[in-house]
Amino acid sequence: MIMAFKRNRNLQSEINTGFGTSSSNSAGRYYNRDGRPNILKHGVSLLDRYSWYHTMLEMSRTKFIILIFSFYILINLAFAAIYYAIGPEHLAGMNSSSTIKTFSEVFFFSTQTFTTVGYGRISPVGFLTSAVATLEAFLGLLSFAIATGLFYGRFSRPRPFLKFSHNALISPYKNGIALMFRMAPFKNNRLADAEVKLTLAMRIDENGKLTNKFYGMDVEIAKVNSLALSWTVVHPINEQSPLLDLTHEDLLSTNAEVLVFVKAFDDVFANTVMTRTSYVASEIIWGGKFKIMYYPNEERTKTILNLEMINDYDKVDLLRPIPVS
Repeated sequence: MIMAFKRNRNLQSEINTGFGTSSSNSAGRYYNRDGRPNILKHGVSLLDRYSWYHTMLEMSRTKFIILIFSFYILINLAFAAIYYAIGPEHLAGMNSSSTIKTFSEVFFFSTQTFTTVGYGRISPVGFLTSAVATLEAFLGLLSFAIATGLFYGRFSRPRPFLKFSHNALISPYKNGIALMFRMAPFKNNRLADAEVKLTLAMRIDENGKLTNKFYGMDVEIAKVNSLALSWTVVHPINEQSPLLDLTHEDLLSTNAEVLVFVKAFDDVFANTVMTRTSYVASEIIWGGKFKIMYYPNEERTKTILNLEMINDYDKVDLLRPIPVS
């Protein structure tokens, strides 16, 4: 195993990460880039495994709209099939002769019943058709109430709206080197008292047994009063760093992963928001320096934050110290 890390055995390992110490019982990265734990849960049924409310709130906007629209179409197709099976003659006002036109009339009657619009040209005749229409109207009211709640929940849920750089960089820093990554708010939310915490996760061979080890990583600035522009988080690689004297190959061999935890206060929601992400060894680039991603406008009256540049960096020589911006 890596000799450089054995020299740093006096570093205090964290035990409050929630991922356990047995490396043989875990695999893959700890957190995905979107901040979700990289965990699959078995032992319970599919319905018990997922909270549909959390799933619908965390789903992307496009998937959410498609799902709602698909549910609306499918449930109306199902009720249209029921009405058609009962018989179009049990729907007063039908004036279509062909099968396709008849089914389309039945489908639109279903949509009018489901939404409780009820134009009145077509109406149910008989107990069975009226009972089905009553059930559909009831389900329609429930469905729209749930959809309205989900739309409000997605709209009102406090979120940090932070974008992270794709890669972390090992960059020249002062008289040495440092691990750096950056983040920036991408919406017009206002974040105050932003804090960041870094943890290095490694799989270390201890007496022939792979063990998960977690080490705190000090950062140059752990808290900023206002997160309005980009924030380059800097972890100096010095005597207190678990990365001291480690190479890229060392990080790859130990499945190293930098866990990032960010917490801030959103003064519009008047609530604390948090997010997380991680960088595995293959996402850490050695010898890079981020380009500055903000600059004044032509009139020099405002500062422009160019979010397209959040991943831009220049290749640099790690042996040549340069100042960090």
